[in-house]
Amino acid sequence: MSGIRDRIEAAFAAAGVTGCLHAAHVDGPGQVAVRADTPVTLASVFKVPLLIAWHRSGLDPTEQVTLRPGERSGGPTGIGAMLDPVTMSLRDLAYLAIAVSDNAAADALLDRVGLAAVNRAMAELGLTGTTIRHGGRDFAATMAEDAGGPDPALLADPAVLARLRVLDPARTNRSTPREMTRMLGILWREETPGAAQIQRLMGLQVWPHRLSSGFPFDDVRVSGKTGTLPTVRNEIGVVEYPDGGRYAVAVFTRSASTAFALPAADAVIGAAARLAVDHLRARG
Repeated sequence: MSGIRDRIEAAFAAAGVTGCLHAAHVDGPGQVAVRADTPVTLASVFKVPLLIAWHRSGLDPTEQVTLRPGERSGGPTGIGAMLDPVTMSLRDLAYLAIAVSDNAAADALLDRVGLAAVNRAMAELGLTGTTIRHGGRDFAATMAEDAGGPDPALLADPAVLARLRVLDPARTNRSTPREMTRMLGILWREETPGAAQIQRLMGLQVWPHRLSSGFPFDDVRVSGKTGTLPTVRNEIGVVEYPDGGRYAVAVFTRSASTAFALPAADAVIGAAARLAVDHLRARG
């Protein structure tokens, strides 16, 4: 096992990141762990626990919600980037929250479900190290408050980053890589309501540059959810092979560089996941 850990650590180091990883058979005992029990900040990965809680809530998935400019969360994708009022169902908000990581959609869903319900769902599933403290709108608000203003240029200063609550697992949405693969196992074994629907939405995620980049095969299915904050690049997901092998993977990274565009830091998520999954498949 030390050999595969060393190879994964070397990949992280070459990409200029510190990484935490857990990979596990969905249907068996095999696993690969690199700081798998270290608390990590979830960033937008929190949207998967949100969807689990929503499906457990009993809310009508066809319920219509209207989101108006100036009242909804902002963001670079989905409704957050639109200019006009939008009305859609809870289930379509869930789709946008996962497929394009739409903060406005996720926050509208969270407003209906409630933080307490999300944390209760995690506790009921035995994920006691997973805590959700806030939604997407709070990420931007607390970053601006901690940085001293909303200018993104401020986030290039390491001294400013050190003050950001959203980068401190003790003060933001948090979990561990091992708990996230346990959650994925629960979803892929369909042990909680709505699991199949969440699988479908994670399979529709549009971002190919992280986890999916490690598995460029037409017959291998990758379903995932990314998370991004300054210096943070994460993804959790399940890799499914045509022979029936299913592998849950959670990779959480922090980069040494404060640059927003770091292709190597994105790609190492797929590279590290591939190393782990290949190891699990080789060992049967």
